[in-house]
Amino acid sequence: MPVFSNDPDTERTLQHSLKDATAFAAMTGVGETYLSAFALFLKASTPQIGLLASLPPMLASLIQLFSAWIGRVTGQRKAIILVGASIQAFAWIPILGLPLLFPEHAVPLLIASVVLYHGGAHLTTPQWSSLLGDIVPPRKRGRFFAQRTRLITAMTFTALMCGGLILHYSTGQGKTLYGFISLFCIAIVARFISIYHLSRMHDPSGHVASLEFPVGRDWWERLRQSNAVRFSLFFALMQFSVAIASPFFTVYMLRDLEFSYLAFTVNSGTAIFAQFLTLSQWGRISDVFGNRRILVVTGLFIPLMPVLWTFSSNIWYLIAIQALSGFSWAGFSLSASNFIYDLISPNRRATYLAVHNVLASVGIFSGAVLGGYLGTIMPTELTLFGTTFSWLSPLYGVFIVSTLARGAVVILLTPKLREVRSVREISVREVIFRVTRMNALAGLVFDIVGSRPKDRN
Repeated sequence: MPVFSNDPDTERTLQHSLKDATAFAAMTGVGETYLSAFALFLKASTPQIGLLASLPPMLASLIQLFSAWIGRVTGQRKAIILVGASIQAFAWIPILGLPLLFPEHAVPLLIASVVLYHGGAHLTTPQWSSLLGDIVPPRKRGRFFAQRTRLITAMTFTALMCGGLILHYSTGQGKTLYGFISLFCIAIVARFISIYHLSRMHDPSGHVASLEFPVGRDWWERLRQSNAVRFSLFFALMQFSVAIASPFFTVYMLRDLEFSYLAFTVNSGTAIFAQFLTLSQWGRISDVFGNRRILVVTGLFIPLMPVLWTFSSNIWYLIAIQALSGFSWAGFSLSASNFIYDLISPNRRATYLAVHNVLASVGIFSGAVLGGYLGTIMPTELTLFGTTFSWLSPLYGVFIVSTLARGAVVILLTPKLREVRSVREISVREVIFRVTRMNALAGLVFDIVGSRPKDRN
């Protein structure tokens, strides 16, 4: 693995962080990814799928404020990280057990159990972000997080594919439930491996993520006009717009298109594999040219993703769309994460991250609730001037609404973001070329936007 620091303690901690990320990704790929599929197996409705994807993260995000507060009170950081990770590991037991013990209330109990799962994760988030923010060298930040995310996507893809094969085989044997049990048991083991590597990380003394309470009118005036607030507003509204559709692609594939678990897995895994192919290039661009330009470039693609699903139900077409989606989200997620570290000084990072993530979770919840409601009222046919037009699923209307909302956020708010660091200038066309020239997505992506006039924002 590449070396990111000349300090032995820092370098050892960063390497354990990469191993923690790999194990965490295994849990996510083989477990969390299949929670919606498990809910559908338990006969969940479209609105219930929306609640499963949005309510637990929103409620659990409030724990981040508690995490920052308890960090201030105790002066601890690593201990809070380990407690939160342990809670998340043990949460798999009620996730799997309660719906099976009380099948008449299976879906509500699953949602409640996933609240505990996300609560453990959110307890760690401010402290973990503070720790990584302190020890990752700023000039290597883009490349380190690209490497970390690259490992995450590789392991998530591998775990996702293995999970899909397990479900495909168990379903063929008429034992789908045993397949889900196997997946969630693997997830527990993976999280405990992650906890071991977290315990081996070095936490510099005198550092803690603590909640800083705002005081004074001047503070609020600076906050109101700050780039951080503009970015948080942009990010929260984007999460709202994305969540209108994102929880329901699983419903669309498994319920409406009647995909097998194997087809569902291949389709979902394509986006992850596309992220893996492009993350290194995104990381280099982030370090040299900044994060705002990446947000502009990915903003060309992300709004289009939902509506492209309405053009065809052919699996090969949808796989191609997932490849383009993975390319886009790899850049957006990495640049959004790095942007936060650039915007906020270390002593205020915990408070800002807690509030930032709460806003994002509220956006996700609101969007998913809206999408779930629209999924129950959208028609599957429309008569105009005596001609009846029909389509496969009421979710098509949900996808179109999400596209319009994403486009509005990108058009209205992206121009208001300002780069924090001093970086080199680069055009949209050049960004696309740098990212795509080394991978198989080059032809598709560059043909779509490579001929656009040079962006002057």
